[in-house]
Amino acid sequence: MENRTEVTQFILLGLTDAPELQTPFLVMFTLIYLINVGGNLGMITLILLDSRLHTPMYFFLSNLSLVDLCYSSAVIPTALAGLLVGEHAISYSACAAQMFIFAVFATVENFLLASMAYDRYIAVCKPLHYMTTMTAGVCAFLTVGPYICGLLNASIHVGEIFSLSFCMSNVVHHFFCDVPAIMSLSCSDRHVHEMVLVYVAIFFIFFALLVILISYMFIFATILTMRSSQGYQKTLSTCASHLTAVSIFYGTIIFMYVQPSSSHSMETDKTASVFYTMIIPMLNPLVYSLRNKEVKRAFKKIVEKAKLPLGITF
Repeated sequence: MENRTEVTQFILLGLTDAPELQTPFLVMFTLIYLINVGGNLGMITLILLDSRLHTPMYFFLSNLSLVDLCYSSAVIPTALAGLLVGEHAISYSACAAQMFIFAVFATVENFLLASMAYDRYIAVCKPLHYMTTMTAGVCAFLTVGPYICGLLNASIHVGEIFSLSFCMSNVVHHFFCDVPAIMSLSCSDRHVHEMVLVYVAIFFIFFALLVILISYMFIFATILTMRSSQGYQKTLSTCASHLTAVSIFYGTIIFMYVQPSSSHSMETDKTASVFYTMIIPMLNPLVYSLRNKEVKRAFKKIVEKAKLPLGITF
């Protein structure tokens, strides 16, 4: 019987092995992470402080910001440490923990985007019933449900991967413990495990995508029947931010996880991983704030309140 405990730690090779790129990458990704933290914490704070943003739409948005902050924070500090010291050792249990945390929050984001699409469907297609449909109980269900699915999906992924034996190389060609990178190191027969994980990923991703697509089919059908150009433009601008976030997120996630690990190119995976672990969490608060008049109005209000005690005038 193979002993899986022969590997007690993994060596993360990091983002690049080119010494001349390490300092520029360190500066760039540190700035990206600071913008990410500032943007997402700022969005959460703004929604908490402004009573006009205490609506289901912004409740989901604050949860999205929290999720972006959590899953990027599970990965980016490890990547930055790798750029500082080169090859970075991570223990077997820490690797499993990082994979679990990342999988939980990535799955939560997947289903939160579906919850937000349903919210937009009710707001656009059934506006008179919005407040009676999107009750506190419904909002709680549409938020807690994604977290339960996240815990379930992460448990399946980590359980499947770390039930394999790792008795050969422990060198991970990645900057964090991602599923394809770790699975490729196993010396066990991993075909069945790969198929289980691919089918689970397909189910979770495409179920959420189906909810989003059906919601937007009804939304666009409603938009086409609108006679007011002002209402038409307002509805489109309301949905544009969410559609942008959906397109970016699902494009990279489907590319990464809905294929067997044997068909992955590690360098391509690294590039895609940078995009969804660093760029997307940074972009989401910018996308939702720049295209949203209510968020910009709330931000101006908070800034003006902050000026008064300081006696700042323009």
